[in-house]
Amino acid sequence: MKDLFLSFPRSFSVPALCLGTVFFAASLTPSLLPRDFLVQGLLSGVAFSVGYAIAMLLKWLGLYLGLHKGVHRRHAFSVKIVITMIALVVGAVFLWQASAWQNSVRLLMGLEPVASVRPFAVGGIALIVALVLTTLGWLFRMAFFTIAQRLKRHLPRRLSYLIALVLAFWLFWFLGNGLLASAVFRVMDASYQQFDALIEDSVGQPTDPLKTGSSASLLEWDHLGRTGRQAIAAGPNKADIEAFTGAPAMEPLRVYVGVESAETIEDRAQLALEELKRIGGFDRSVLVIATPTGTGWLDPASQQPLEYLHRGDVSTVAVQYSYLASWLALLAEPDVGAETSRAVFAAIYGYWRDLPTKTRPRLYLHGLSLGALNSDLSTNLFQVIDDPFDGVFLVGPPFNTPTWREATQARLPNSPAWLPRLDSAWPIRFTNQTNQLGLESAGNGFRIAFLQYGSDPITFFDTRAAYRRPAWLEGKRAPDVSPDLRWYPVITFLQLVVDLMTATTTPMGYGHVYAPEHYIDGWVYVTRPSGWTDPELERLKAMLGAKLREQL
Repeated sequence: MKDLFLSFPRSFSVPALCLGTVFFAASLTPSLLPRDFLVQGLLSGVAFSVGYAIAMLLKWLGLYLGLHKGVHRRHAFSVKIVITMIALVVGAVFLWQASAWQNSVRLLMGLEPVASVRPFAVGGIALIVALVLTTLGWLFRMAFFTIAQRLKRHLPRRLSYLIALVLAFWLFWFLGNGLLASAVFRVMDASYQQFDALIEDSVGQPTDPLKTGSSASLLEWDHLGRTGRQAIAAGPNKADIEAFTGAPAMEPLRVYVGVESAETIEDRAQLALEELKRIGGFDRSVLVIATPTGTGWLDPASQQPLEYLHRGDVSTVAVQYSYLASWLALLAEPDVGAETSRAVFAAIYGYWRDLPTKTRPRLYLHGLSLGALNSDLSTNLFQVIDDPFDGVFLVGPPFNTPTWREATQARLPNSPAWLPRLDSAWPIRFTNQTNQLGLESAGNGFRIAFLQYGSDPITFFDTRAAYRRPAWLEGKRAPDVSPDLRWYPVITFLQLVVDLMTATTTPMGYGHVYAPEHYIDGWVYVTRPSGWTDPELERLKAMLGAKLREQL
Protein backbone atom coordinates (compact mmCIF):
# COMPACT_ATOMS: atom_id res chain seq x y z
CA MET A 1 0.00 0.00 0.00
CA LYS A 2 2.89 2.35 0.83
CA ASP A 3 4.43 1.74 -2.58
CA LEU A 4 1.07 2.42 -4.18
CA PHE A 5 0.82 5.90 -2.65
CA LEU A 6 4.47 6.69 -3.34
CA SER A 7 3.89 5.91 -7.01
CA PHE A 8 1.63 8.99 -7.31
CA PRO A 9 4.35 11.65 -6.87
CA ARG A 10 6.79 9.50 -8.83
CA SER A 11 4.38 9.47 -11.77
CA PHE A 12 4.81 13.26 -12.13
CA SER A 13 5.89 14.02 -15.72
CA VAL A 14 7.87 17.07 -16.87
CA PRO A 15 6.56 17.02 -20.49
CA ALA A 16 3.02 16.66 -19.17
CA LEU A 17 3.54 19.62 -16.83
CA CYS A 18 4.77 21.71 -19.76
CA LEU A 19 1.79 20.92 -21.98
CA GLY A 20 -0.62 21.33 -19.04
CA THR A 21 0.84 24.79 -18.38
CA VAL A 22 0.38 25.77 -22.02
CA PHE A 23 -3.25 24.67 -21.84
CA PHE A 24 -3.74 26.54 -18.55
CA ALA A 25 -2.32 29.75 -20.02
CA ALA A 26 -4.40 29.52 -23.22
CA SER A 27 -7.57 28.92 -21.20
CA LEU A 28 -7.23 32.43 -19.72
CA THR A 29 -7.67 34.05 -23.13
CA PRO A 30 -11.16 35.36 -24.05
CA SER A 31 -13.92 33.38 -25.69
CA LEU A 32 -17.49 34.41 -26.58
CA LEU A 33 -18.68 35.25 -23.05
CA PRO A 34 -17.18 36.90 -19.96
CA ARG A 35 -16.17 34.56 -17.13
CA ASP A 36 -16.05 35.23 -13.39
CA PHE A 37 -13.19 33.93 -11.24
CA LEU A 38 -15.02 30.72 -10.24
CA VAL A 39 -15.86 29.71 -13.80
CA GLN A 40 -12.38 30.69 -14.96
CA GLY A 41 -10.77 28.62 -12.20
CA LEU A 42 -12.83 25.56 -13.10
CA LEU A 43 -12.07 25.97 -16.81
CA SER A 44 -8.35 26.49 -16.24
CA GLY A 45 -8.12 23.47 -13.94
CA VAL A 46 -9.82 21.29 -16.53
CA ALA A 47 -7.64 22.73 -19.31
CA PHE A 48 -4.44 21.97 -17.38
CA SER A 49 -5.64 18.41 -16.73
CA VAL A 50 -6.52 17.86 -20.38
CA GLY A 51 -3.09 19.04 -21.50
CA TYR A 52 -1.43 16.90 -18.85
CA ALA A 53 -3.49 13.86 -19.91
CA ILE A 54 -2.66 14.31 -23.61
CA ALA A 55 1.06 14.38 -22.81
CA MET A 56 0.75 11.28 -20.60
CA LEU A 57 -1.15 9.43 -23.32
CA LEU A 58 1.58 10.25 -25.82
CA LYS A 59 4.17 9.05 -23.31
CA TRP A 60 2.31 5.77 -22.75
CA LEU A 61 1.94 5.34 -26.51
CA GLY A 62 5.70 5.74 -26.82
CA LEU A 63 6.21 3.10 -24.15
CA TYR A 64 3.79 0.78 -25.90
CA LEU A 65 5.64 1.18 -29.20
CA GLY A 66 9.04 0.97 -27.51
CA LEU A 67 10.01 4.50 -28.56
CA HIS A 68 10.27 6.20 -25.14
CA LYS A 69 13.63 7.24 -23.70
CA GLY A 70 13.48 8.69 -20.18
CA VAL A 71 15.57 11.39 -18.50
CA HIS A 72 18.55 10.06 -16.54
CA ARG A 73 17.45 9.52 -12.92
CA ARG A 74 20.42 11.49 -11.58
CA HIS A 75 19.06 14.63 -13.24
CA ALA A 76 15.32 13.90 -13.07
CA PHE A 77 14.56 15.59 -9.74
CA SER A 78 16.47 18.80 -10.51
CA VAL A 79 14.85 19.02 -13.94
CA LYS A 80 11.42 18.67 -12.37
CA ILE A 81 12.13 21.50 -9.93
CA VAL A 82 13.37 23.86 -12.65
CA ILE A 83 10.49 23.11 -15.01
CA THR A 84 7.97 23.50 -12.19
CA MET A 85 9.33 26.96 -11.35
CA ILE A 86 9.20 27.99 -14.99
CA ALA A 87 5.60 26.73 -15.23
CA LEU A 88 4.63 28.81 -12.19
CA VAL A 89 6.15 31.94 -13.72
CA VAL A 90 4.37 31.37 -17.05
CA GLY A 91 1.07 30.80 -15.26
CA ALA A 92 1.50 33.98 -13.22
CA VAL A 93 2.25 36.08 -16.32
CA PHE A 94 -0.89 34.87 -18.07
CA LEU A 95 -2.98 35.34 -14.94
CA TRP A 96 -1.78 38.96 -14.84
CA GLN A 97 -2.99 39.47 -18.42
CA ALA A 98 -6.34 37.71 -17.84
CA SER A 99 -8.11 40.86 -16.60
CA ALA A 100 -7.47 42.71 -19.86
CA TRP A 101 -8.72 39.72 -21.85
CA GLN A 102 -11.92 39.51 -19.84
CA ASN A 103 -12.48 43.24 -20.17
CA SER A 104 -12.23 42.94 -23.95
CA VAL A 105 -15.46 40.92 -23.74
CA ARG A 106 -17.15 42.82 -20.92
CA LEU A 107 -16.81 46.24 -22.52
CA LEU A 108 -18.48 45.00 -25.73
CA MET A 109 -21.48 43.90 -23.66
CA GLY A 110 -21.76 47.14 -21.69
CA LEU A 111 -20.45 45.59 -18.46
CA GLU A 112 -18.18 47.37 -16.02
CA PRO A 113 -14.52 46.44 -16.51
CA VAL A 114 -12.90 44.38 -13.78
CA ALA A 115 -9.72 45.58 -12.11
CA SER A 116 -8.64 42.00 -11.50
CA VAL A 117 -9.88 38.49 -12.21
CA ARG A 118 -8.64 37.56 -8.70
CA PRO A 119 -5.58 35.60 -9.86
CA PHE A 120 -4.98 33.88 -6.53
CA ALA A 121 -8.57 32.63 -6.43
CA VAL A 122 -8.40 31.48 -10.06
CA GLY A 123 -5.06 29.77 -9.45
CA GLY A 124 -6.28 28.11 -6.25
CA ILE A 125 -9.48 26.77 -7.84
CA ALA A 126 -7.56 25.59 -10.90
CA LEU A 127 -5.03 23.81 -8.66
CA ILE A 128 -7.75 21.97 -6.73
CA VAL A 129 -9.55 20.93 -9.93
CA ALA A 130 -6.29 19.82 -11.53
CA LEU A 131 -5.31 17.76 -8.47
CA VAL A 132 -8.69 16.03 -8.40
CA LEU A 133 -8.61 15.23 -12.12
CA THR A 134 -4.97 14.13 -12.18
CA THR A 135 -5.66 11.91 -9.18
CA LEU A 136 -8.48 10.28 -11.14
CA GLY A 137 -6.06 9.89 -14.03
CA TRP A 138 -3.54 8.25 -11.71
CA LEU A 139 -6.21 5.86 -10.41
CA PHE A 140 -7.05 4.96 -14.01
CA ARG A 141 -3.37 4.37 -14.68
CA MET A 142 -3.07 2.12 -11.63
CA ALA A 143 -6.15 0.13 -12.67
CA PHE A 144 -4.78 -0.22 -16.18
CA PHE A 145 -1.33 -1.45 -15.09
CA THR A 146 -2.76 -3.74 -12.41
CA ILE A 147 -5.00 -5.45 -14.97
CA ALA A 148 -2.19 -5.55 -17.55
CA GLN A 149 0.27 -7.17 -15.10
CA ARG A 150 -2.18 -9.97 -14.43
CA LEU A 151 -2.94 -10.48 -18.10
CA LYS A 152 0.73 -10.57 -19.11
CA ARG A 153 1.12 -13.84 -17.24
CA HIS A 154 -1.07 -15.48 -19.89
CA LEU A 155 -1.03 -13.19 -22.94
CA PRO A 156 1.51 -11.31 -25.08
CA ARG A 157 2.50 -7.90 -23.69
CA ARG A 158 0.82 -5.69 -26.29
CA LEU A 159 -2.38 -7.71 -26.35
CA SER A 160 -2.58 -7.59 -22.56
CA TYR A 161 -2.20 -3.79 -22.70
CA LEU A 162 -5.04 -3.44 -25.20
CA ILE A 163 -7.38 -5.65 -23.19
CA ALA A 164 -6.40 -3.87 -19.95
CA LEU A 165 -7.14 -0.48 -21.54
CA VAL A 166 -10.61 -1.61 -22.61
CA LEU A 167 -11.38 -3.08 -19.19
CA ALA A 168 -10.13 0.01 -17.35
CA PHE A 169 -12.25 2.26 -19.54
CA TRP A 170 -15.29 0.05 -18.94
CA LEU A 171 -14.71 0.09 -15.18
CA PHE A 172 -14.44 3.88 -15.00
CA TRP A 173 -17.37 4.36 -17.38
CA PHE A 174 -19.51 2.06 -15.26
CA LEU A 175 -18.59 3.87 -12.04
CA GLY A 176 -18.83 7.37 -13.53
CA ASN A 177 -21.80 7.08 -15.87
CA GLY A 178 -23.63 4.05 -14.57
CA LEU A 179 -23.55 5.00 -10.90
CA LEU A 180 -22.48 8.60 -10.26
CA ALA A 181 -24.08 10.25 -13.32
CA SER A 182 -27.32 8.31 -12.89
CA ALA A 183 -27.57 9.34 -9.24
CA VAL A 184 -26.90 12.99 -10.11
CA PHE A 185 -29.49 12.90 -12.90
CA ARG A 186 -32.15 11.43 -10.60
CA VAL A 187 -31.56 14.24 -8.11
CA MET A 188 -31.70 16.92 -10.83
CA ASP A 189 -34.79 15.38 -12.41
CA ALA A 190 -36.62 15.42 -9.08
CA SER A 191 -35.54 19.03 -8.46
CA TYR A 192 -36.72 20.27 -11.86
CA GLN A 193 -39.98 18.36 -11.51
CA GLN A 194 -40.72 19.95 -8.13
CA PHE A 195 -39.79 23.39 -9.50
CA ASP A 196 -42.08 22.91 -12.50
CA ALA A 197 -44.96 21.95 -10.20
CA LEU A 198 -44.47 25.06 -8.05
CA ILE A 199 -47.58 27.24 -7.98
CA GLU A 200 -46.59 30.83 -7.30
CA ASP A 201 -48.89 33.12 -5.32
CA SER A 202 -48.32 35.92 -7.82
CA VAL A 203 -49.76 33.83 -10.69
CA GLY A 204 -53.42 33.15 -9.98
CA GLN A 205 -55.84 30.99 -11.93
CA PRO A 206 -57.55 33.08 -14.63
CA THR A 207 -61.28 33.78 -14.49
CA ASP A 208 -61.63 34.74 -18.16
CA PRO A 209 -63.19 31.73 -19.97
CA LEU A 210 -60.96 32.43 -22.97
CA LYS A 211 -57.86 31.75 -20.87
CA THR A 212 -56.29 28.31 -20.75
CA GLY A 213 -56.57 26.89 -17.23
CA SER A 214 -59.79 28.74 -16.38
CA SER A 215 -62.84 26.86 -15.12
CA ALA A 216 -64.16 26.78 -18.70
CA SER A 217 -60.89 25.43 -20.13
CA LEU A 218 -60.23 21.88 -21.31
CA LEU A 219 -56.93 22.05 -19.41
CA GLU A 220 -56.44 22.09 -15.66
CA TRP A 221 -54.51 25.04 -14.25
CA ASP A 222 -52.43 22.86 -11.91
CA HIS A 223 -51.27 20.69 -14.81
CA LEU A 224 -49.87 23.46 -16.98
CA GLY A 225 -46.55 23.57 -15.13
CA ARG A 226 -44.84 26.63 -13.74
CA THR A 227 -43.69 27.96 -17.11
CA GLY A 228 -47.09 27.32 -18.67
CA ARG A 229 -48.92 29.24 -15.95
CA GLN A 230 -46.49 32.13 -16.36
CA ALA A 231 -47.04 32.17 -20.13
CA ILE A 232 -50.82 32.33 -19.74
CA ALA A 233 -50.73 34.98 -17.00
CA ALA A 234 -48.25 37.29 -18.72
CA GLY A 235 -49.37 40.50 -20.41
CA PRO A 236 -50.17 42.40 -22.44
CA ASN A 237 -53.94 42.43 -22.32
CA LYS A 238 -56.39 44.33 -24.50
CA ALA A 239 -56.25 47.46 -22.32
CA ASP A 240 -52.43 47.54 -22.34
CA ILE A 241 -52.31 47.37 -26.13
CA GLU A 242 -54.99 50.04 -26.59
CA ALA A 243 -53.27 52.35 -24.11
CA PHE A 244 -50.02 52.13 -26.06
CA THR A 245 -51.34 52.22 -29.61
CA GLY A 246 -54.34 54.52 -29.06
CA ALA A 247 -56.36 52.23 -31.33
CA PRO A 248 -58.89 49.42 -30.75
CA ALA A 249 -57.32 46.09 -29.88
CA MET A 250 -58.27 42.49 -29.09
CA GLU A 251 -57.42 40.28 -26.15
CA PRO A 252 -54.46 38.08 -27.21
CA LEU A 253 -55.22 34.36 -27.07
CA ARG A 254 -52.73 31.86 -25.67
CA VAL A 255 -53.00 28.09 -25.38
CA TYR A 256 -50.48 26.12 -23.35
CA VAL A 257 -50.49 22.37 -22.70
CA GLY A 258 -48.25 21.03 -19.93
CA VAL A 259 -46.55 17.64 -19.80
CA GLU A 260 -48.94 16.69 -16.99
CA SER A 261 -52.02 17.66 -19.02
CA ALA A 262 -52.19 14.30 -20.80
CA GLU A 263 -50.36 10.97 -20.83
CA THR A 264 -49.15 10.84 -24.43
CA ILE A 265 -47.69 13.28 -26.94
CA GLU A 266 -50.60 12.71 -29.32
CA ASP A 267 -53.14 13.42 -26.59
CA ARG A 268 -51.37 16.69 -25.68
CA ALA A 269 -51.32 17.76 -29.33
CA GLN A 270 -55.04 17.00 -29.64
CA LEU A 271 -55.77 18.91 -26.44
CA ALA A 272 -53.92 21.92 -27.88
CA LEU A 273 -56.04 21.78 -31.03
CA GLU A 274 -59.33 21.42 -29.16
CA GLU A 275 -58.51 24.24 -26.74
CA LEU A 276 -57.49 26.48 -29.63
CA LYS A 277 -60.81 25.75 -31.34
CA ARG A 278 -62.72 26.35 -28.09
CA ILE A 279 -61.38 29.87 -27.59
CA GLY A 280 -61.65 30.88 -31.26
CA GLY A 281 -57.93 30.80 -32.00
CA PHE A 282 -58.53 30.07 -35.69
CA ASP A 283 -60.64 33.22 -36.00
CA ARG A 284 -57.65 35.50 -35.40
CA SER A 285 -55.53 36.97 -38.19
CA VAL A 286 -52.26 35.47 -36.92
CA LEU A 287 -51.72 31.98 -35.46
CA VAL A 288 -48.31 31.01 -34.08
CA ILE A 289 -47.17 27.52 -33.14
CA ALA A 290 -44.53 28.36 -30.53
CA THR A 291 -42.20 25.57 -29.45
CA PRO A 292 -40.90 26.19 -25.90
CA THR A 293 -37.39 25.59 -24.57
CA GLY A 294 -36.49 22.44 -22.63
CA THR A 295 -38.03 23.72 -19.40
CA GLY A 296 -41.21 24.68 -21.21
CA TRP A 297 -40.39 28.38 -21.12
CA LEU A 298 -41.76 30.88 -23.65
CA ASP A 299 -39.75 34.09 -23.77
CA PRO A 300 -41.99 37.09 -22.93
CA ALA A 301 -39.55 39.24 -24.93
CA SER A 302 -40.87 37.35 -27.96
CA GLN A 303 -44.55 36.97 -27.11
CA GLN A 304 -45.28 40.55 -26.13
CA PRO A 305 -43.86 42.30 -29.24
CA LEU A 306 -45.92 40.08 -31.54
CA GLU A 307 -49.14 40.82 -29.67
CA TYR A 308 -48.52 44.57 -29.69
CA LEU A 309 -47.59 44.55 -33.39
CA HIS A 310 -50.89 42.89 -34.36
CA ARG A 311 -52.93 44.76 -31.75
CA GLY A 312 -53.90 41.57 -29.96
CA ASP A 313 -55.23 39.86 -33.10
CA VAL A 314 -52.99 36.88 -32.36
CA SER A 315 -53.40 33.36 -31.03
CA THR A 316 -50.38 31.38 -29.80
CA VAL A 317 -50.30 27.67 -29.06
CA ALA A 318 -47.50 25.81 -27.26
CA VAL A 319 -47.06 22.29 -25.88
CA GLN A 320 -44.51 21.48 -23.19
CA TYR A 321 -42.34 18.40 -23.81
CA SER A 322 -40.04 18.59 -20.77
CA TYR A 323 -39.45 20.39 -17.49
CA LEU A 324 -35.65 19.88 -17.62
CA ALA A 325 -33.02 22.37 -18.72
CA SER A 326 -32.49 22.06 -22.48
CA TRP A 327 -29.15 20.25 -22.25
CA LEU A 328 -30.59 17.77 -19.72
CA ALA A 329 -33.67 17.27 -21.88
CA LEU A 330 -31.43 16.40 -24.82
CA LEU A 331 -29.46 13.89 -22.73
CA ALA A 332 -32.47 12.30 -21.05
CA GLU A 333 -34.96 12.20 -23.93
CA PRO A 334 -33.23 13.43 -27.11
CA ASP A 335 -36.21 12.75 -29.41
CA VAL A 336 -39.22 13.76 -27.32
CA GLY A 337 -39.00 17.46 -28.24
CA ALA A 338 -38.98 16.78 -31.97
CA GLU A 339 -41.73 14.15 -31.63
CA THR A 340 -43.90 16.61 -29.72
CA SER A 341 -43.37 19.44 -32.18
CA ARG A 342 -44.21 17.15 -35.10
CA ALA A 343 -47.41 15.97 -33.43
CA VAL A 344 -48.47 19.53 -32.59
CA PHE A 345 -47.74 20.78 -36.10
CA ALA A 346 -49.59 17.85 -37.69
CA ALA A 347 -52.69 18.49 -35.54
CA ILE A 348 -52.78 22.29 -35.98
CA TYR A 349 -51.73 22.38 -39.62
CA GLY A 350 -54.12 19.54 -40.52
CA TYR A 351 -57.09 21.50 -39.18
CA TRP A 352 -55.85 24.85 -40.53
CA ARG A 353 -55.31 23.44 -44.04
CA ASP A 354 -58.99 22.45 -44.32
CA LEU A 355 -60.25 25.92 -43.40
CA PRO A 356 -61.31 28.37 -46.15
CA THR A 357 -58.17 29.98 -47.52
CA LYS A 358 -59.58 33.51 -47.46
CA THR A 359 -60.70 33.46 -43.83
CA ARG A 360 -58.16 31.29 -42.04
CA PRO A 361 -55.34 32.94 -40.06
CA ARG A 362 -51.82 33.27 -41.33
CA LEU A 363 -49.82 30.43 -39.75
CA TYR A 364 -46.26 30.80 -38.44
CA LEU A 365 -43.73 28.63 -36.60
CA HIS A 366 -41.56 30.06 -33.85
CA GLY A 367 -39.00 28.83 -31.34
CA LEU A 368 -36.10 29.94 -29.19
CA SER A 369 -33.01 27.83 -28.45
CA LEU A 370 -33.98 24.14 -28.23
CA GLY A 371 -37.45 25.29 -29.23
CA ALA A 372 -35.95 26.62 -32.48
CA LEU A 373 -34.36 23.24 -33.22
CA ASN A 374 -37.55 21.32 -32.50
CA SER A 375 -39.65 23.82 -34.43
CA ASP A 376 -37.36 23.33 -37.42
CA LEU A 377 -37.78 19.55 -37.08
CA SER A 378 -41.59 19.76 -36.84
CA THR A 379 -42.21 19.65 -40.58
CA ASN A 380 -40.59 19.49 -44.00
CA LEU A 381 -41.24 20.93 -47.43
CA PHE A 382 -42.90 17.80 -48.79
CA GLN A 383 -45.63 17.90 -46.12
CA VAL A 384 -46.75 21.43 -46.97
CA ILE A 385 -45.68 22.00 -50.57
CA ASP A 386 -49.25 21.93 -51.88
CA ASP A 387 -50.53 24.33 -49.21
CA PRO A 388 -47.66 26.08 -47.41
CA PHE A 389 -48.01 28.02 -44.19
CA ASP A 390 -46.78 31.60 -44.01
CA GLY A 391 -43.39 31.77 -42.32
CA VAL A 392 -40.88 30.81 -39.65
CA PHE A 393 -39.06 32.89 -37.05
CA LEU A 394 -36.29 31.06 -35.18
CA VAL A 395 -34.16 32.68 -32.49
CA GLY A 396 -30.82 31.52 -31.10
CA PRO A 397 -30.97 28.28 -33.12
CA PRO A 398 -28.67 25.55 -31.78
CA PHE A 399 -25.68 24.74 -33.95
CA ASN A 400 -27.25 21.46 -35.13
CA THR A 401 -30.49 23.00 -36.47
CA PRO A 402 -30.76 21.52 -40.01
CA THR A 403 -32.21 24.51 -41.91
CA TRP A 404 -29.82 26.91 -40.15
CA ARG A 405 -26.80 24.76 -41.03
CA GLU A 406 -27.86 24.38 -44.66
CA ALA A 407 -28.48 28.09 -45.08
CA THR A 408 -25.23 29.07 -43.35
CA GLN A 409 -23.23 26.75 -45.60
CA ALA A 410 -24.98 28.18 -48.69
CA ARG A 411 -24.13 31.81 -47.82
CA LEU A 412 -22.62 34.14 -50.37
CA PRO A 413 -18.79 34.07 -50.39
CA ASN A 414 -18.40 37.63 -49.12
CA SER A 415 -20.72 37.21 -46.11
CA PRO A 416 -19.52 36.05 -42.67
CA ALA A 417 -20.69 32.86 -40.99
CA TRP A 418 -22.04 34.87 -38.04
CA LEU A 419 -24.38 36.86 -40.34
CA PRO A 420 -24.89 35.02 -43.64
CA ARG A 421 -26.40 36.61 -46.72
CA LEU A 422 -28.08 34.35 -49.25
CA ASP A 423 -28.97 34.54 -52.90
CA SER A 424 -32.32 36.29 -53.48
CA ALA A 425 -33.84 32.95 -54.52
CA TRP A 426 -33.71 31.83 -50.89
CA PRO A 427 -36.61 32.87 -48.60
CA ILE A 428 -34.22 32.91 -45.60
CA ARG A 429 -32.68 35.99 -43.96
CA PHE A 430 -30.44 36.47 -40.93
CA THR A 431 -30.24 39.34 -38.47
CA ASN A 432 -28.54 40.29 -35.20
CA GLN A 433 -28.50 43.32 -32.87
CA THR A 434 -28.66 45.61 -35.91
CA ASN A 435 -31.66 44.98 -38.12
CA GLN A 436 -30.40 43.37 -41.33
CA LEU A 437 -33.76 42.11 -42.56
CA GLY A 438 -34.75 45.17 -44.55
CA LEU A 439 -31.55 45.27 -46.59
CA GLU A 440 -32.80 42.75 -49.12
CA SER A 441 -36.30 41.95 -50.30
CA ALA A 442 -37.54 38.41 -49.85
CA GLY A 443 -40.72 38.94 -51.84
CA ASN A 444 -44.24 38.77 -50.49
CA GLY A 445 -44.48 35.03 -49.98
CA PHE A 446 -43.14 32.55 -47.45
CA ARG A 447 -40.37 33.95 -45.22
CA ILE A 448 -37.89 32.49 -42.74
CA ALA A 449 -35.90 34.71 -40.36
CA PHE A 450 -33.08 33.75 -38.01
CA LEU A 451 -32.20 36.07 -35.14
CA GLN A 452 -28.76 35.27 -33.74
CA TYR A 453 -26.03 37.06 -31.83
CA GLY A 454 -22.38 36.53 -32.73
CA SER A 455 -21.69 35.97 -29.02
CA ASP A 456 -24.28 33.20 -28.65
CA PRO A 457 -22.48 29.90 -27.94
CA ILE A 458 -25.71 27.92 -28.35
CA THR A 459 -25.68 28.89 -32.01
CA PHE A 460 -21.95 28.97 -32.67
CA PHE A 461 -20.71 26.03 -30.67
CA ASP A 462 -18.71 23.75 -32.95
CA THR A 463 -17.38 20.34 -31.95
CA ARG A 464 -14.78 20.67 -34.70
CA ALA A 465 -13.29 23.64 -32.85
CA ALA A 466 -11.18 21.04 -31.03
CA TYR A 467 -9.07 20.62 -34.17
CA ARG A 468 -9.89 23.44 -36.61
CA ARG A 469 -10.74 27.14 -36.61
CA PRO A 470 -14.53 27.81 -36.64
CA ALA A 471 -15.86 29.60 -39.70
CA TRP A 472 -17.22 32.47 -37.57
CA LEU A 473 -13.65 33.38 -36.61
CA GLU A 474 -12.64 33.92 -40.23
CA GLY A 475 -12.47 37.49 -41.49
CA LYS A 476 -14.29 40.32 -39.76
CA ARG A 477 -15.57 39.58 -36.25
CA ALA A 478 -19.17 39.95 -35.06
CA PRO A 479 -19.62 43.27 -33.23
CA ASP A 480 -20.11 41.52 -29.87
CA VAL A 481 -17.09 39.19 -30.16
CA SER A 482 -13.74 40.19 -28.65
CA PRO A 483 -11.01 41.12 -31.14
CA ASP A 484 -8.61 39.29 -28.79
CA LEU A 485 -10.35 35.94 -29.26
CA ARG A 486 -7.97 33.48 -30.90
CA TRP A 487 -8.43 29.85 -31.89
CA TYR A 488 -6.36 27.26 -30.03
CA PRO A 489 -6.72 23.52 -30.65
CA VAL A 490 -8.66 21.76 -27.86
CA ILE A 491 -8.67 24.92 -25.69
CA THR A 492 -11.22 26.83 -27.79
CA PHE A 493 -13.46 23.77 -27.68
CA LEU A 494 -13.24 23.68 -23.86
CA GLN A 495 -13.95 27.41 -23.68
CA LEU A 496 -17.03 27.00 -25.88
CA VAL A 497 -18.30 24.18 -23.66
CA VAL A 498 -18.07 26.52 -20.67
CA ASP A 499 -19.74 29.28 -22.71
CA LEU A 500 -22.60 26.87 -23.45
CA MET A 501 -23.13 26.34 -19.74
CA THR A 502 -23.17 30.10 -18.99
CA ALA A 503 -24.97 31.27 -22.15
CA THR A 504 -27.85 32.96 -20.31
CA THR A 505 -25.71 34.93 -17.82
CA THR A 506 -25.07 37.87 -20.16
CA PRO A 507 -26.89 41.22 -20.27
CA MET A 508 -29.98 41.28 -22.48
CA GLY A 509 -28.98 41.66 -26.11
CA TYR A 510 -25.88 39.43 -25.92
CA GLY A 511 -25.05 35.78 -25.60
CA HIS A 512 -28.26 33.74 -25.45
CA VAL A 513 -30.43 36.47 -23.88
CA TYR A 514 -32.47 38.00 -26.69
CA ALA A 515 -33.88 41.51 -26.48
CA PRO A 516 -37.49 42.48 -27.36
CA GLU A 517 -36.36 45.19 -29.78
CA HIS A 518 -34.58 42.56 -31.87
CA TYR A 519 -37.61 40.26 -31.73
CA ILE A 520 -39.67 43.17 -33.06
CA ASP A 521 -37.52 43.42 -36.20
CA GLY A 522 -37.90 39.70 -36.83
CA TRP A 523 -41.66 39.65 -36.28
CA VAL A 524 -42.14 42.68 -38.53
CA TYR A 525 -40.17 41.00 -41.31
CA VAL A 526 -41.90 37.62 -41.06
CA THR A 527 -45.52 38.59 -40.23
CA ARG A 528 -45.70 42.04 -41.90
CA PRO A 529 -48.06 43.85 -39.49
CA SER A 530 -49.90 46.82 -40.96
CA GLY A 531 -50.22 50.40 -39.76
CA TRP A 532 -46.83 50.85 -38.09
CA THR A 533 -44.44 53.67 -38.90
CA ASP A 534 -40.73 53.60 -38.10
CA PRO A 535 -41.09 56.11 -35.21
CA GLU A 536 -43.90 54.01 -33.71
CA LEU A 537 -41.78 50.87 -33.95
CA GLU A 538 -38.92 52.66 -32.22
CA ARG A 539 -41.28 53.76 -29.46
CA LEU A 540 -42.48 50.16 -29.03
CA LYS A 541 -38.89 48.95 -28.85
CA ALA A 542 -38.06 51.51 -26.18
CA MET A 543 -41.12 50.67 -24.09
CA LEU A 544 -40.74 46.89 -24.17
CA GLY A 545 -36.96 47.07 -23.78
CA ALA A 546 -37.24 49.18 -20.64
CA LYS A 547 -40.09 47.09 -19.23
CA LEU A 548 -38.46 43.69 -19.65
CA ARG A 549 -35.01 44.82 -18.57
CA GLU A 550 -36.58 46.18 -15.40
CA GLN A 551 -38.19 42.80 -14.75
CA LEU A 552 -34.78 41.17 -14.94
